[in-house]
Amino acid sequence: MDLNKAIKSRCSIRGFKEKKPNWKEIIECIDATRYAPTAGNNCTLKVILIDNKEKIEKISQACQQDFISQANYVVVFYSNKLRLTNAFGKDGEKYNKQQIGAAIENFLLKIQEKGLATCWIGYFIENQIKRELKIPTKFEIEALFPIGYEKTKSRTRRVKTDLKNILYFNKHGEKRMKPLRRID
Repeated sequence: MDLNKAIKSRCSIRGFKEKKPNWKEIIECIDATRYAPTAGNNCTLKVILIDNKEKIEKISQACQQDFISQANYVVVFYSNKLRLTNAFGKDGEKYNKQQIGAAIENFLLKIQEKGLATCWIGYFIENQIKRELKIPTKFEIEALFPIGYEKTKSRTRRVKTDLKNILYFNKHGEKRMKPLRRID
């Protein structure tokens, strides 16, 4: 799939078919996370791939979002920011969020390329999920992703903001690039 098409067609899906994807394709999507930039070449990301329906149901409850239980797989991203805060001090927390976000975007684009569907889940009761998955307390759960095939192709596409609403030139509020002056 063309990258531009993947970027523009990617969206959150909250309904999954019963058909189970090949778990090896999901592993390929997880593998794409390794190519995201990292601070000091220090990868803090950990990933758990879950196919156990009982665990998925408990995760769905911990997220308070019933559609998650329809998924055949759930992928949990978590990290140990201490590795970066030890190296970079307080800025390590910011770097951790940045590199996890970059890894997630790689993952989401690969999911789109594979024809799979997911929804980025950021709301959850972390302690419940940590207990269920036996994640040590030093780790922080970053996000969860139910994975499956999209139930229906009829979806409402959210309107994205215009580029002119987010792009400035040289300073906040400057809406236009100044033309170059000719030097004789």
